[in-house]
This record gives sequence, C-alpha cells and structure tokens, in this order.
Amino acid sequence: MSHLTPPRQLPDTDADDDGSPDPDVPAADEAEQDPEPGAREPAAHDTRGGWFGWRRRFPRTARGVWVGTTVLAAVLVFVVLLVPNRLDQLTVQSFLRLPVEAIVLAAVLPVLPSRARRITAAVLGVFVGLTAVLKCLDMGFRETLARPFDLVFDWVLLADAADFLKDSLGRTGEVLAVIGVILATVALLVLSALAMTRLANVLARHRPLALRTTLVLGVVWILCFTLGVQSGGGLTLATKGYTQYLSNRVQYVRDGLGDAEVFEKQLAVDAYAKTPSDQLLTGLRGKDVMFTFIESYGRVAIDDPKMGPKIDATLREGDARLKAAGFSARSGWLKSPVTGAGSWLAHSTFLSGLWVKNQQRYRTLTTSDRPTLTSYFQKTGAWRTVGIVPGVRKAWPEGDYFGLDHIYDSEHLGYQGPYFSWSPVPDQFSLEAFQRLEHGKKDRDPIMAEIILASSHNPWSPIPRMLDWDELGDGSVFDGIEKEGTDPTQVWKKPERVRTEYRRAIEYSVRSLTEWVERYGTDDTVLVFLGDHQPVPTVTGGDTDKDVPITIVARDPKVLERVEGWNWTPGLKPADDAPGWGMDRFRDRFLEAYGPKGPQGPKGR
Repeated sequence: MSHLTPPRQLPDTDADDDGSPDPDVPAADEAEQDPEPGAREPAAHDTRGGWFGWRRRFPRTARGVWVGTTVLAAVLVFVVLLVPNRLDQLTVQSFLRLPVEAIVLAAVLPVLPSRARRITAAVLGVFVGLTAVLKCLDMGFRETLARPFDLVFDWVLLADAADFLKDSLGRTGEVLAVIGVILATVALLVLSALAMTRLANVLARHRPLALRTTLVLGVVWILCFTLGVQSGGGLTLATKGYTQYLSNRVQYVRDGLGDAEVFEKQLAVDAYAKTPSDQLLTGLRGKDVMFTFIESYGRVAIDDPKMGPKIDATLREGDARLKAAGFSARSGWLKSPVTGAGSWLAHSTFLSGLWVKNQQRYRTLTTSDRPTLTSYFQKTGAWRTVGIVPGVRKAWPEGDYFGLDHIYDSEHLGYQGPYFSWSPVPDQFSLEAFQRLEHGKKDRDPIMAEIILASSHNPWSPIPRMLDWDELGDGSVFDGIEKEGTDPTQVWKKPERVRTEYRRAIEYSVRSLTEWVERYGTDDTVLVFLGDHQPVPTVTGGDTDKDVPITIVARDPKVLERVEGWNWTPGLKPADDAPGWGMDRFRDRFLEAYGPKGPQGPKGR
C-alpha cells in the first residue's frame, strides 16, 4: 500500500524560493507544511527535527524561542543602525527613532532570490557590524583625542593604546583586555550577519505582508521627516543618520588621502631655507637655550575654576622664586594641532613651522629635508644640540631629523628608580640628569636642548613628589614614593579624581622646571616652556579649545626685549586675553625675533 501523498499548493508557504524548507522555521511550523512530492510522512514516534527533536516534542517552546530570537535579531540590527558615535549622545531617545536604512533593507531583501538574499544579508550584516565597531572606536577617540577615529592614519595609535593599557593595568591586564576586544569584535560581526540573515528570511517568508508594512513605514518616514516630528530630546523621529555617518566617513577618508598632496606643497615653502648660517639666531649667540615641553599642560589647567586656583598658586610661587634669582618671564597662548594625545605631532608642529595634524604628515615631515627650529640651531655651528626624551623607550629613528647631536632617552639618563605609571623617569630627575650630563660641564659650548617632561602624561597616577636635589642619586630614592602612590585603575573610576591627579601632575612638572632654573640658571639661560596639548575630555569636560600656555624665561633683559612686540603677559601665567597663535607659526616668529634684523613688530593672531 502506498504511503505517498500528492502535494497540495498552499498560498503562503514557509519554504524558500527554491522549494527547500527554511532552517529558521521551527519544527512546529514545518509540520504544518505539506511534504515534498515523494516524501515520507513522519511517523508519530519520529523524533527528528531541531536539536535531538526537542522542537517537535515542545512546539510551543520552540515557537517562543523562534519568535524571541527573531525579535532579538531585529533589536540588534536597529541598535547598530541607530547607535551614535559619541558617548555624550548615547541616550534612550537616540534609539527611539525610525531609520530609513531599515525600511530600504526591508523592501529590497525579500524580493531577492533565496541564495542571493542570504549572501547579501550576510554581507550587509558584517558591514553593519563593522560600522558599529568603527563607532565604538570613534567613542574612544573622542574621549581621548576629542575627534573621531581616522581610518587612514590612526591604526598606528592602537599600539599606543595597548601600551597605555599595559602601563595602567599591567601586562596581564593588557593581554586580557586585547583578547576581550578581539572576541567582542568577532562576536558582533557574526551576530550581525546572523541577525540580518534571519530577518531577511522572515521577510521573504511573509513577503506580501512585509512589503505592505514597508510601504506604510516608508510613507510614515517621509511625513515625519518632512514635518520634523521629534521623538524626544530634540531628535527627529525619522532619521537617515546611518547613511549620513557613512557619507561623512567616506569624505573623511577622501580628505585624508588628498591631504598628502596639500602637505607636500606646504613642505616646500620655507622662508629661512636659504638664509646663511651666520645670519640665523644671532640674538641668542652664547646663550643656553632650552625648549621644554610639559606633557598635557593645557589651558584647562589655568582656566578651570577648580584646578585654576592651585595651578595659579604654583605659577605665582615659581614666578617669585625666579624673580628672586634675577629672571623675568613673558607668557602667551599657542593652539595645538591635537588634544588628549599625539604629543609628537604637537612637538613637530612647533619645531617645523607646519601644521602636523596626523601620522601621514608626521612621516612625510620626518623623512624630508625641511629644517626645524632645532636643526637651525645645529646649522649655525654655534650650539651643541641635545635631546632629553625620557618618554622614548624604543628606537626613535626620527630623532636624527630634528637636528640633535645627541639624544638621551630613558635608558641613558642614569635612572635606576621605578616607573611612575607611563612615565619612565620623574621630571625632577630628568632635569638633574641634563645638568649632570650636559649643562653642568665646564669649558663647554653653548647648548640648545629639547627637553620632554613626561611626568604629567596620562594616566597621572602615581605621581612623584619633589625631593631635595642633592638626594636624587640614581633615582632609587623614588621607590618608596611610587609605592605610596595611587593606583590608576582606582583613580579612573571617578572623573573628579582624575582631574585632581592631573592638576597635581602639572604642579609637579612646573615646580620641577622652575626650581631647576632657580638652582642652575645663569645669565646665559633662556628657557622656552610650553604645553604640547590639552588633556583628555575627562579633564576638559568636553571643551574643544586646543590652547596651551607658552612662556619665555631669561635673566638677560635683552632676550625679552626681542619679543616685546608679541605683547605677551609678564610672568609665568598668560592673561586670558594674551595673544595666541597657531603652534605652527612659532618657529618663523622666533627666528625673526632673534635674527639679525630683530623683531618687526607685532602681527595678527
């Protein structure tokens, strides 16, 4: 007796376009479908289907799991489409919106053939997942650098982020964090692909209803977009934010790729390239000139109502000590090309006279023959040029470009003490090492030194404290101080504590420098010190200002007379309305002020 049953054609089947059952359909639904021609009807005791047949045995549970999984897939897709790329915009209201991209996908995917639909949905799912990862990178970069992640230039900074994790959490913490990020990224991409595929299959299975619903949602979106209907918090209900985000990122990449040609043209322009060496820096001949960068010393340290009073007290105390030692100072503002991090970009901008805002410009600059302020000192032959760079712990081939006769990195300062978080050498010890290795030598040539003070580098904990200069020794005296310090992981749990530690770090760096000048400065000492960039937004409170203070200190009044036309503020603290320039404009103004013709009067901001 035949067990074959002729097929019946149903108006709405759960099979795919090619006639094969959809694997996403629960077994309970499959049982309601008619079998294919020639197929055997399952026996009552047949336990096949699902995981070991559980879906046939528990059809209601299977149906609930199927519906729940589909809902979760829809939620995931909507979340990755709607999630903003800024933490300060991450609100409940930002997800209560109707993205036009979801409507377009719901209209296109169901009409594709089965195989094309699955492939397209999987590829789109991975792509949407990748953009979600990019948005997360944007959030992180905005919190540290106050700008989004640059797809062209910023990949090298991920290694620096790993180093920061190691300094903050230790080697084990760094490895675990990196592994966690990789696993989370892979999981997001896989889940996005699976979610998009599931939704595409569901829409195809109920194509007429899906298309009608899509048409209604499309009309609703157009009306809401035209009328500017808001969902709350000032956000429009109808949004095309995902498409706009992609458009902005594409333009960002195009601008980055075209930036190389623009910078090449700027690189070729140098007003002092053909100036004879005997006409360079004649106003500083015989002087010891120090260009000193204080890490993260930004305008917020002076202007912030909570940090400002204590920083002001430190600057007034330093100013009083320097005046007692016969020194005077003038201070102004410079605008840095970066915020939060990227110190090398600020340093190269200051020294080269070019706006070095990304890694590509930095690499192009440091492989060119563009003279820097430091290399012009070297070109004269009147100075021995040295670099004190305690933050350098690896090979630094770019060092030769800056025109330094000798470079002292963290391994060559004689320091045998502990690290203070990121900083390998406390500022006070770095300055004392400069005195011992170069400045304090007898019968030497005048020195031009580039000095990087790194104790105020993020994460600002633990912080060294000032010691008697005669007790520094090899630095092992700092062992006990480091152990007494605070753990960065505890500090960074509270923004207010981060700001407090930042302020204390700046105070330490400023005091180290002013005490060194008071102790070792001479009639021939000329100190130029400045911040390289503002600290991270956690400290600035989201302020996008990029100003940093800069100060010139000298005992010889003729040195400061050369910059009278700059109208800078007397003392170590610049006034709120003190003149400010782009950091890239300092090199040429300095060369002009201390050249044979002297200053040509003040120039515009």
